[in-house]
Formats: sequence, C-alpha cells, structure tokens
Amino acid sequence: MRAREGARDRRTEPATGSSPVARSRLDQPRTARPGLITLPSYDPEAFGKLSERIARFLGTGRFIVWMTVVIIIWVAWNTLLPDAARFDDYPFIFLTLVLSLQASYAAPLILLAQNRQDNRDRVNMEQDRARSDRNIADTEYLTREVAALRQGLGEVATRDFVRSELQSLLREIDERREASEVL
Repeated sequence: MRAREGARDRRTEPATGSSPVARSRLDQPRTARPGLITLPSYDPEAFGKLSERIARFLGTGRFIVWMTVVIIIWVAWNTLLPDAARFDDYPFIFLTLVLSLQASYAAPLILLAQNRQDNRDRVNMEQDRARSDRNIADTEYLTREVAALRQGLGEVATRDFVRSELQSLLREIDERREASEVL
C-alpha cells in the first residue's frame, strides 16, 4: 500500500529540469525555443541609463571642446608631420568616416534618451493631473462646507443682533413705563 502511494506521489510531482524526460508546464509559455540559437539578453533599463549619460555628455560644451581639440590634432598631425607619420591625407576621408560613425551612433542614443525623458514627463504629468484633481475635489468639498457653515450661521443669533433686540426691548419697556406714569 505504501509503495503505491509513493509511486502516486512521484507521478503527481511537478517535473523539474533535472531529467531529460522532464517537461515544462503546459500552462506557461516557453522562454526560449529549444535547439535554436539564443541571442544574448541585455537589461533595457541599464542600456537606457547609459544612453542618457552619453546623450547628456554629447550635449555639453566639454564634448564640443574635446571634439574640436581632437579634430585640430588630427588635421595638424596629417598636414604638418612628415609623410611617413601621416595616416589620413588631405581630403581627410578617415576623419570624415569617424565623424559620420560618431554621428550615426549619437543620433539614436539621443533619440532613446529623449523617449525615456518623454516617458518620465508623461508619468509626471499624469501624477500632476491626479494631484490637481484631488486638489479640485478638496477645494470643492471645503467650499461646500463653508457654504453650509454660512447657512448655519445665518440662523444663529449674533451678538449685534441680540444687542439690538435687547435695546429695542429696553426702549419698549421705557416707553411703557413712561406711559404708565403719565396715566
């Protein structure tokens, strides 16, 4: 009896990846196709952060100064040094290639950084809109409360009203006293 229960328990246990016959769960999609070459994965967040750092550097005066210094050194090296030391003669085709390569990588990195900034701005705007909606709701609630208090105070006797009523009663009493003394 116990041997049968042990066999039943082994059959119902989920398959692990240790045996070659073990199958993955059928209710979950496969993460990789078996037998095909898998491409290396990367962390999109880390790549995005790196692209933002590069884009920020490309937009600084320091980058322009360094790029200008490199180009001046490049042109001076290839025009002033002897022919044996030169590696890029006058039309500077290799310099043009390097600058084109730099521009072809800089443009997508800048666009990626702008897209990430747009996403952050969109989230900030949604949060600001929600905060604004909450402030409007709170203001409307407080407005209704102040209006209710004003209505409630309209029915309450104020000190000036009580004083004026007492003064009018005193005048009326004085008038009756004078009228009764005259009779």
